[in-house]
Amino acid sequence: MDTSIHVSEIFKASWGYTKSQIWILAGLVIGFMLIAFTVGIFAMPMQGSSGGTAFSYLISALLSAIFYVGYIKNTFQTMDGEEPQFSAYLQSGRKIANYFLANILFGVVVCIGTLLFVIPGIYLGIRLQFFGQSIVDEDTSAIQALKQSWALTKGKVMPLFLLLLTQILILIIGLILFGIGIFVAIPLILMMQSYTYRLLSNPQIYEEMQI
Repeated sequence: MDTSIHVSEIFKASWGYTKSQIWILAGLVIGFMLIAFTVGIFAMPMQGSSGGTAFSYLISALLSAIFYVGYIKNTFQTMDGEEPQFSAYLQSGRKIANYFLANILFGVVVCIGTLLFVIPGIYLGIRLQFFGQSIVDEDTSAIQALKQSWALTKGKVMPLFLLLLTQILILIIGLILFGIGIFVAIPLILMMQSYTYRLLSNPQIYEEMQI
């Protein structure tokens, strides 16, 4: 079965799903940003010491893990014709812990690759990008999720790179539109990522999802 990646097709389908639940999806992004900003304000006094800075980073990373695990679930719910539920953010601690660990490993690997003349970092980022979707969708461990993303993206680096450039362009346009457009850009970008994951991991489901 054909699992070719066509950027225009992914954008069109993802925009359709995002638009169908835009107020909820955008509202959740705004809510997370407000929470992250508030936590950051309260954490500022702790950043005077190395221990305080490390603790502040830990809290920030944990909040991000909770948000992204829940939001990825929201994108799947939207694609399945359901309304995104806040209960998605109350998923098992195991998924949050696995995402937290996988995200750290992802960051370290990509950082090392970037130091090696940038291109290896971009390559590794593209190959490992679907670890979050794997954890949410299949409840995999951190290592298994990274391995699955690596397997799914085999032989598809160039089209995925073009997709990445498209996502960056969407983000830039969102920022240009008085910054407000970012609340549409972020949901769309994450929807595109989850949509692409399903396209690669289960072509049959993808075929049924066609709009």
